[in-house]
Amino acid sequence: MYGKRPVSVGISTCCDLGAAIRERRKTLGLDQIALAAKVGVSRRWLIQVEAGKRGASFGLLRRTMHALGMQMHLTAEGDSQEIAHQPMGAPDLDAVLARARRNAPSK
Repeated sequence: MYGKRPVSVGISTCCDLGAAIRERRKTLGLDQIALAAKVGVSRRWLIQVEAGKRGASFGLLRRTMHALGMQMHLTAEGDSQEIAHQPMGAPDLDAVLARARRNAPSK
């Protein structure tokens, strides 16, 4: 993977994502059973994702993409610049609670 330029694919639908996952799996020479085992899902789940079925959990999709060496990057519509993809740290729970308290309706 080092020295190779990342390939960017536009994903607009569940079918697009499923096709990208299927293509990458095949490129790596994995069958559905091997990838499903690597991700910790059933082959049936993987078949549905590759077919573009809606409703798969984002966490499992991320795990699947990670197992395939794929990453997700977002761009805003009409904007050619990629949104920063710096890993998020743990949330500041005190700040979250303070914000919730400020926005809570008065009794």
